[in-house]
Amino acid sequence: MAGAGGTSPILKRDITLAGAAFLTFNGIVGAGIFGMPGTLNERFGAFAPWLFPIFALLVLAIALPFARLASLHRESGGPVAYTASFGRPVAFQAGWLYYLARTSAVAANANVFADYAPRLWPPFGTPIGRAFLILLLVGTLTTVNIVGVRRAIRALNVLTLLKAVPLIGLAFWGLAAAADGIPPPGPPPPISLLEASALLLLYAFVGFENVLVPAGETERPERTIPRALIGTIIATAALYFLIQLAFSAIMPSGPATEAPLADFAATLAGPAGALILTIAALASVAGNVGSTTTSTPRVTFALAEQGALPNWFGRVSPRFATPANSILFMGVVAGALALAGRFELLAILSTLSRLIVYALCLLALTRVQRGSTTWLFILPGLTVCAWAASQSKWESWTMLAGALIVGLILYAVARRQAVSSSAATV
Repeated sequence: MAGAGGTSPILKRDITLAGAAFLTFNGIVGAGIFGMPGTLNERFGAFAPWLFPIFALLVLAIALPFARLASLHRESGGPVAYTASFGRPVAFQAGWLYYLARTSAVAANANVFADYAPRLWPPFGTPIGRAFLILLLVGTLTTVNIVGVRRAIRALNVLTLLKAVPLIGLAFWGLAAAADGIPPPGPPPPISLLEASALLLLYAFVGFENVLVPAGETERPERTIPRALIGTIIATAALYFLIQLAFSAIMPSGPATEAPLADFAATLAGPAGALILTIAALASVAGNVGSTTTSTPRVTFALAEQGALPNWFGRVSPRFATPANSILFMGVVAGALALAGRFELLAILSTLSRLIVYALCLLALTRVQRGSTTWLFILPGLTVCAWAASQSKWESWTMLAGALIVGLILYAVARRQAVSSSAATV
C-alpha cells in the first residue's frame, strides 16, 4: 500500500496473530474491569458473573459479521474500508465517528491513568504532576507507534502481561479462598434492570474493532484478524466471568466502591495485593491507550488514501514505514482533550457513535456478499445495535447529530481542497 499522494514508502505487515490478539484484548480491556465488579455485584448479586457470557454472545452477533468483512478486506481502515461501497461521504462519516469515539476514549483513559498513579507516588496527584503524567503517557505511546508498529506491538505484549497475569491470579486466588465455595447463579434480574445496565455491559466489550483498522500492516489479515477477533472476545468474556465470580464469592454485597478490585486484592493479600492491582490497573489503561494509538490513526490514513482528508494524513514515514503524521495528529488531539478534562460528553457519545458505525459496517456486508443468507447473518447484530442504541438518552442523539454535521463540514473542506489541487495540476 503506497502512501497518499503517490509516495513510495509502504506499510509493513509486521502484526502477527499474537499481535492481532493483543490489539483486540487491549482494545477491550481498559479501565472498566477495575471499576465494574462492585457495581454489578451491587445491582445483580450472584447473577452478575453470568451477565458476561450473555453479553459476549450479543457482542459476537456483531463480531462474526465483522470477522467475515475482515476476511474480504486486506487494506487498512476498518470501518472506512468496509463502508466505502456506500460512497465517500458515508465512508468518511463512519471513519469520523469511529475516530471521534476512540480519540475521546484515549483522553478518558489517560485521565484514569492519572487518577491511579498517585497511589504509587503522591506528587502525581498535584495539577503539575497530573499534567506531566498525561503528556508522558500519550507522548511515549505516540512516539513508540511512530518509530514502528513492531515496537508498538512489543510494548503491548509487555503491558498485556502486566495486566492479564495479576487479573488471572486474583480470580483464581479468590475462588480458592472463598469460604463458602463458588456461589451458584442467583435469580435472573428484571428486564428493566438489565436494559438500564446494557450500555455498561456492552462497553465492557467495545474496542474489539481495534484489530480491524491496521489490516494493511497485518500478516495474512484475511485469516489472522477473524481468528484473533473471535478467539479474544471469548477469552476476555471468560476472564471477566472468573473475576466477577471470585469477587461475588469474597466481597460482601453493598454499595460499590471507587476501586473494587483494589479492595478485593487488599482483602486477599493486604496492602501488597492492593499495590499489585494498582500496577495492573495502570498497565491495563496504558495498554488500552497503546492499542488505540496503534489502531485508530490508520483511520485518518485510510481517509487520506480515499481523498477524504488532505494528503498530509496519508504520508508514510520513509524511515519507519508508519503513517507518522496521522499518529502524531491523534497524539496531539488526545493529549489536548485529556489535559482539558472536558470530554465527558464525548465519552457519552463514544458508545452510541460506535453502535452506528457497527450497524453501517454490518449493512456493508450485504454489498459484497449478496443474498438472503447474508441478511439473516447480520440481523442479530443489527438488532443488538438498535436495542442498545435505544437505551441512549436524547442528549446523546443531539450530540451525535452535531458530530455528523462537523464531519460533513470537514469532508466538504477536504473535497474542495482536492478539487483545487487537481485543477492546479491541469
